[in-house]
Amino acid sequence: MALGDVKISVQNLFKIYGPNPQAVQDQVFDGIDKTAFMQETGHVLALNNINVDMREGQITVVMGLSGSGKSTLIRHLNRLIEPTSGHVFLDGEDVLAMDEAALRDLRRRAMSMVFQKFALLPHRTVLANTILAPEARGENVKEAEEEARKWLDRVGLEGMEDSYPSQLSGGMQQRVGLARALTSNADVMLMDEAFSALDPLIRTSMQDLLLELQRDLHKTIIFITHDLDEALKLADHLVVLKDGYIVQQGDPQEILLRPAARYIEEFIQDINRARVLKVKSIMAPAKSKRGCIDVVSGHETLEAVINAHQGRVDGVFAVSDPDDPAKIIGKVKMEDIYRALVRPQMQHD
Repeated sequence: MALGDVKISVQNLFKIYGPNPQAVQDQVFDGIDKTAFMQETGHVLALNNINVDMREGQITVVMGLSGSGKSTLIRHLNRLIEPTSGHVFLDGEDVLAMDEAALRDLRRRAMSMVFQKFALLPHRTVLANTILAPEARGENVKEAEEEARKWLDRVGLEGMEDSYPSQLSGGMQQRVGLARALTSNADVMLMDEAFSALDPLIRTSMQDLLLELQRDLHKTIIFITHDLDEALKLADHLVVLKDGYIVQQGDPQEILLRPAARYIEEFIQDINRARVLKVKSIMAPAKSKRGCIDVVSGHETLEAVINAHQGRVDGVFAVSDPDDPAKIIGKVKMEDIYRALVRPQMQHD
């Protein structure tokens, strides 16, 4: 499978809690009031017709407030929760059609999970916690330990192998959780509010670490968060949930520039656009730097360009390919950069 191909496809997924979910599913529609639905039917609507493709080697971020259904959704991917109806495909195979043996194999080999509460076993050392997946699969322990040490070193925990979870800070414990997921060697990593219990500075460093690892490993990561800044920083593909349904999904820069609903507009109205919008998202296509005063990377934020050029308000910049700095892919005017900082007016009902 090539990078960018669909790795996980969620199709027409519904989850309704209650005595007879199938009997009330026909009453569900996009934007239905969950409270009214519960009062009228005695059932709780958790997921409402979810359709999303999660691509190989990308970070799909599912964002929403408490009760939006984001944690329920991620637990359907490895069938920790059974749906009311719908399908979840992994590499084209229907996860919901798997028998118990195939499902155990999927959880042990194909998908790893990083939890908000760390989920480390207190009686096991850091190293012993890190090798849980290969140990459960019956693999050679010595080889697993060698692999685990490599990842512990990579996440900054070299020399901590014999420590116990109680001896570690929250940030260090979550690094163990990340190393454990990597040691499992699964193609897919499920991360449910993985950094939300951490202090802000530690949380930022963990986000940076995840992005650094992803540049090398190209895992398929599904990341759950309620934090918009975190979502915009991490996401290749952003899915915004509200009351169990998808309000908008797509490239996070596109969502920020062109919100499709009032709910999204209200979500993003206080965001620092200069820090999250990237030059590539507002450039005009071009192949030459003729007439430009400088070259900036497409991955640079607007804030970085403004700061680097000391707040000047004129000039045209050539935009280089983030993966090939010698290649020019566009041009951007300084006036366009400043115009992009203006929050769009709310227009949706």
